[in-house]
Amino acid sequence: MTNYDEIDFSPLTALTDGEVVTHSRVRDIRLASGKVLALITLDNGRDHTRPNTLGPATMTALGETLDALSARGAAGEIDAVGVTGKQYILAAGADLSDITKVGSKANAKLVAQLGHKVFGKLETLGVPTFAFVNGLALGGGLEIALNSHYRTVDASAAAIALPEVFLGIIPGWGGAYLLPNLIGIENALEVVISNPLKQNRMLKPQQAFDLGIMDAIFPASTFLESSLAWADGVLTGTTKVERKNQPGKIERAVKWPVAIKMARGMLESKIGTVPRSPYVALDLLEKARSGTKAEGFAREDDALADLVTGDQFAASMYAFDLVQKRAKRPVGAPDKALAKKVTKVGIIGAGLMASQFALLFVRRLRVPVLITDLDQARVDKGVAYIHDEIGKLEAKGRLDADTANQLRALVTGTTDKSLYADCDFVIEAVFEEVGVKQQVFGEIEKIVAEDAILATNTSSLSVEEIGSKLAHPERLVGFHFFNPVAVMPLIEIVKTDATTDSALSTAFVVAKGLGKNAVLTADAPGFVVNRLLAKVMGEAARAVYEGTPVADVEKAFAPLGLPMGPFQLIDLVGWKVAAHVQDTMVHAFPDRFYANENFHALAELPDVVEKDKGGRVTGFTKAAQKALAGVGSSPSSADTILRRVQDGLATEIKLMLDEGVVPEVEDIDLCLILGAGWPFIDGGASPYLDREGASERTFGDTFHHPPIRGIGG
Repeated sequence: MTNYDEIDFSPLTALTDGEVVTHSRVRDIRLASGKVLALITLDNGRDHTRPNTLGPATMTALGETLDALSARGAAGEIDAVGVTGKQYILAAGADLSDITKVGSKANAKLVAQLGHKVFGKLETLGVPTFAFVNGLALGGGLEIALNSHYRTVDASAAAIALPEVFLGIIPGWGGAYLLPNLIGIENALEVVISNPLKQNRMLKPQQAFDLGIMDAIFPASTFLESSLAWADGVLTGTTKVERKNQPGKIERAVKWPVAIKMARGMLESKIGTVPRSPYVALDLLEKARSGTKAEGFAREDDALADLVTGDQFAASMYAFDLVQKRAKRPVGAPDKALAKKVTKVGIIGAGLMASQFALLFVRRLRVPVLITDLDQARVDKGVAYIHDEIGKLEAKGRLDADTANQLRALVTGTTDKSLYADCDFVIEAVFEEVGVKQQVFGEIEKIVAEDAILATNTSSLSVEEIGSKLAHPERLVGFHFFNPVAVMPLIEIVKTDATTDSALSTAFVVAKGLGKNAVLTADAPGFVVNRLLAKVMGEAARAVYEGTPVADVEKAFAPLGLPMGPFQLIDLVGWKVAAHVQDTMVHAFPDRFYANENFHALAELPDVVEKDKGGRVTGFTKAAQKALAGVGSSPSSADTILRRVQDGLATEIKLMLDEGVVPEVEDIDLCLILGAGWPFIDGGASPYLDREGASERTFGDTFHHPPIRGIGG
């Protein structure tokens, strides 16, 4: 058993340089019963935009505070200890900017052990301990609460979660052991593994209470007062705390192993076996079924040390930094003061994509939105779809009745294009063909004001060519969404040589207003995401048409760690879209991209692939097999296929940087993460390609200097 008091934590002193220390401020509060509760308030002295974090200096100071309170409790000076946070925030977890500087696996283990040493005091303090979760509580912030005897939560708290698996690590300060023993294995699997893998989903306070993580929930207006009164009731015995989700003997014996087995199968089906942290977390949750807390904490120490020093965590932290910082300050975006104020939006088209645009624009910008199409029937269908989607949001409680009615009133449809006259921003959602887009913009340009911005949602065509017949091509920008429109956070904003700073600035401001992250890209075939996905899909198609079974090709791509295999991806984006993108890329770069007439033959079929229960592609349908022509009989090995796609991606990314498609490789990785679901554990693509040697093989260097790797032993 680990004796944390005997461990020398002095090597962590080097990590305290630059740490924003979260102080543990104590005040005594006399409760109505006369009992005294010492209340610790965690506060780093900054406003709510800089959450409390838990670095080594913070943890050491908290430990000293708890030791002093333990002595006071033993002397009979206090009857209980409570922990809360500054306004809106308990704590956002470990200071990850420090944890990346640990320097060695031994130091990484010390970080885990320091957390267990300090938080463990909350259970052994000698007096009851309470966590009053007054706001954001992530990772270590939630583990403060889990290590306490009792927990209350503010009904308005921003988010509660254990997001570690999302970042390539595990809850390492008690969460992996304590949570399943508090709320049961199935609930713990949801919080520790499922939610992080669903785009880092967080819990709302009510959900945390319903799951049994929190013992009581109180409104924001009286949160601390109510929590103190509740704590007084617990101390005096007038309030009984019931934990209905705590596992009993039957759950431990029967349900627990079954739930673990099912979760493992689900993980293998959904994400493959490349990501390490979900499986390490699963093992910890499985072992939490029995044994002592000390044994559970020791397992967390070893697991966290191993993961923190690994390649996947290093790449995840790189990716996290891109999403948290670079995405919020787009490189190349002109001054937002140059943007035109958008008071009305026009959408050319009324099909599914156009209707999704309209719903997003009206919800986010709250301005009039006009859609149009060739005939009234299509227009009416589009408007009905938008109204229906607004109704669904209202039914779910995400919109109140007044807001829903206002949004419906803001959406209008027509076949009369003259109504575009007062639109400030017009985007097309028509067929992906240059001539069609040129035609609709030619009609609209004559109607709208001279300073109205025109935007094309093209996925791979030349924006300059689309605007070549306009009288004012300088106001045209590429504004490329990704499917599904409401979910995917990326917009590629495409600039031509003619695009004005005003048009570009407007596009960035609109993208931000829509709640999206925008990345500036040059007007190059496929821009960023589709150019690289075309490489992935092309290599997959090449392998199949050489004679490799589809299922074998899907497995060959597994080490990339992508959220889905190449043919599953093609099936999602649509075979016609995929065929068009491949044709575009082969036309632009015939020596580097692969296309095949079979793409078009398959695109005419209603169903092309067969899938298992997890959605993974297992093969082509009989109709697809019959439609395929000229398939070879020389299957490629998994290693050959993987090497080809790795080297192809490395080559293409290097060329894109040389061509100035984006300013830096970080922008390519950001696009892949936000627009294609490329995993954090790869860091996008470039850190992975550096680690795998593809960069050295193809251009004799690496994208990053030094390459982004784990610390090692």
